[in-house]
Amino acid sequence: MTGRVVHFEIPFEDGERAREFYREVFGWKTDIPPGMDYTMVASGPTADTGMPAEPGFINGGMLDKKFSAASGPVIVVEVDSIDDTLSVIEKQGGSILVGRTAVGDMGFSAYFKDPEGNVTGIWETASRG
Repeated sequence: MTGRVVHFEIPFEDGERAREFYREVFGWKTDIPPGMDYTMVASGPTADTGMPAEPGFINGGMLDKKFSAASGPVIVVEVDSIDDTLSVIEKQGGSILVGRTAVGDMGFSAYFKDPEGNVTGIWETASRG
């Protein structure tokens, strides 16, 4: 199902400071995958797949502000097709900030600004098979 908020991102200036803050305040688990300048965040219990193990919460990530599409937190919404969604976004008065970008073999991301100036991410899961 698409249209769901499936991820969040929090930009930082000091990665270790940000990771420690969220670990201590909320008990979030953080992990930096090898070869990535990105921190994966588990905001609750996770399954072996890294996905939430129970309903009611989403996981996210943290990244250096210089790589972020926004200066503040961003929600990420799942879509069937980033290309189709970006087309609708532009037709509805939004603007593309970062076009379709591969994220390893997991899927694709993009970022846009809505007509109110809010930055939102979109996510397309890579097809398996």
